[in-house]
Amino acid sequence: MIILYTRIRDLREDADLSQKEIAKILNCSQQVYSNYELGQRDIPTAILIKLAKFYNVSADYILGLSDSK
Repeated sequence: MIILYTRIRDLREDADLSQKEIAKILNCSQQVYSNYELGQRDIPTAILIKLAKFYNVSADYILGLSDSK
């Protein structure tokens, strides 16, 4: 599952967004989003879907099930 946390961080950094900015988009706090990236909190399905749509990648890519975005 480590790839999941690395991918959401890399996608955020590639988009030149701060944790605070992406947290605002996801309607959560920066601390909650930070916990997602650190693997300290499970990512809810609804958040996973929002991330996939926002970054225009598949949920399988975020989850590490595919290397194809």
